[in-house]
Amino acid sequence: MIATDLDGTIVRSDGTLSDRTIAALARVERAGAVLVMVTGRPPRWMTEVAAAVRHHGVAICANGAVVYDLHTDTVLRTSEIAPDVIAETVGRLRALVPELRFAVEHPTGFVFETTYNLGRWDAEALGGRPVDADRLADRSGTKLLAFHADADADELTEKAVEAVGDLVTVTNSSGRGLLEMSAHGVTKASALAALCAEHDIASDDVVAFGDQLNDLPMLTWAGTSYAVANAHPLVLAAVTHKTSSNDDDGVAEVLERLYPNADALT
Repeated sequence: MIATDLDGTIVRSDGTLSDRTIAALARVERAGAVLVMVTGRPPRWMTEVAAAVRHHGVAICANGAVVYDLHTDTVLRTSEIAPDVIAETVGRLRALVPELRFAVEHPTGFVFETTYNLGRWDAEALGGRPVDADRLADRSGTKLLAFHADADADELTEKAVEAVGDLVTVTNSSGRGLLEMSAHGVTKASALAALCAEHDIASDDVVAFGDQLNDLPMLTWAGTSYAVANAHPLVLAAVTHKTSSNDDDGVAEVLERLYPNADALT
């Protein structure tokens, strides 16, 4: 199995997938291996990626909370944060850092506080709905987001783990002051392990690629792990191998070595 993160790993800084990377991903399935996209993105952000890989394979979205079929563009299963846990987490974090603003991802959309700073993707996406702060926990969610425009990402994440780590799994994937929280114990690794069990694939037979803190559980679980050159320092220190940056097609470089004869396969 080849498991790869998207943004910062195979997606370039300009938001595109190179032709070389698309061709390298196609080699994986032609060689008979399983290709899995493992991302912090919600399913609604997968449309362009699904089209690029011709709707092949499965994606693990929302840092492990959603398993998504790229062929049919449907959610297969979710692991969600209960409403009471969302409410308690928001309460603790707001008391700790009053400047935080919150949003909640659902399998097919999201809600956000009116003062939450929507990024480019969310501002352009369908399904978002502003709500009052007391309505954030009206239903369970796949991911809880907390944003502070001026916070240091690593410091904010460390504080949040101490404050709410007993309730949710806290991570960061953007290098900004954006906390990403999943149900307790839900990570890219937990979802990937479950998928591997379905395919009777051992962790030793998984090659994983990543660049950010939310990739660490997956990278340390996989038998072989690669960090792209632009990865977070903690990621670079944790992996078994390193490759070129996302903008230099580092993942494609490795896949071409792993599957040198795949172009001849049908």
